[in-house]
Amino acid sequence: MRLRVDPIACEAHGLCAELLPELIELDEWGYPVIVDAEVPAPLEQLARRAVSACPTLALRLQAQARSVSPGRELAE
Repeated sequence: MRLRVDPIACEAHGLCAELLPELIELDEWGYPVIVDAEVPAPLEQLARRAVSACPTLALRLQAQARSVSPGRELAE
């Protein structure tokens, strides 16, 4: 999973950095800077909590797309 922030929607409340300081720092204006977009498995639950708590819904988790070899389809 990858952590993303929508800089347009963000209003610099800073709650995400309080809840997930391992991956999110704040810049000098209080906006989040994601240190490592890849969320390690042990931090996934905390990342989900930070996403849920974002008052402007600017923080998101994205599942990583699986790579597919040319000519092969993903099995469902």
